[in-house]
Amino acid sequence: MPAAAFVDKLNDQIGYEFAASQQYVAVAVHYDAQTLPRLAAFFYRQAVEERNHALMMVRYLIDSGESVAIPAAEAPKNGFSDIVEPVRLALEQERRVGEQITALARLAREEDDYASEQFIQWFIKEQVEEVSSMSGLLNVVERAREDPMRAEDYLAREMLGDAGDDPTAPPAAGGAL
Repeated sequence: MPAAAFVDKLNDQIGYEFAASQQYVAVAVHYDAQTLPRLAAFFYRQAVEERNHALMMVRYLIDSGESVAIPAAEAPKNGFSDIVEPVRLALEQERRVGEQITALARLAREEDDYASEQFIQWFIKEQVEEVSSMSGLLNVVERAREDPMRAEDYLAREMLGDAGDDPTAPPAAGGAL
């Protein structure tokens, strides 16, 4: 059984993951409205990924016999001044989530909750990848600020954020939605 403190914090994290998903939808819509389909597609995929992270956490709690409490999500930021601002926001968000995941791992260890510590390890690896991906994309959009099609070309060439399914990922509630 997961430690009660871990369950409480994981329920909070579920809310953060759903909020991240909503923020990425807002970013994708911004790029979509600007006719930047590759940037839009990248963030639509990120939105699904964040939603699935929340559902992985939901599945863990259900499988552990714990209660799941889906919290309300804060409204996302809508409207951005240029192509850089949304990616900068996304990088800040990924860094914040990385800190939250690290805190969950620390809590599980402090509580001698080895199953939860093992569960959260995948998310630590995932956050390293997410921060790296967003950092790279931020570099690209900063260079392409005046010519957004350069960022579109980069995404078409590099297929950033499209690594496919990770067979080591925890299962998500609802299966592969």
